[in-house]
Amino acid sequence: MQKPTIQPGRPIGTSTYESEPALAFGQAVRAARVAQGVAQDEFASRAGISRSHMGKIERGEHVPTLPLILKIATALGISAAELMSATERNLGTGSSTDS
Repeated sequence: MQKPTIQPGRPIGTSTYESEPALAFGQAVRAARVAQGVAQDEFASRAGISRSHMGKIERGEHVPTLPLILKIATALGISAAELMSATERNLGTGSSTDS
């Protein structure tokens, strides 16, 4: 019996991809990282993930898993709740014009 390989980005069995939340999360991560003046490669190293994967997360190309969100928040020195709050704010500033 072969152990299934796990690829970064999407959990096994995920068949859909929602770009809007992925983009909002990536924007929140990038904004926090840039505000701290940290280069992407250094930040990825702090979070324990590859720089290319971090780039994909920041560009909204990958949806991170919960453990990865927690690693990213820790590397940023903020809580996962703060990171999710920033993500929600980014979603609220999207193409919605219901004001």
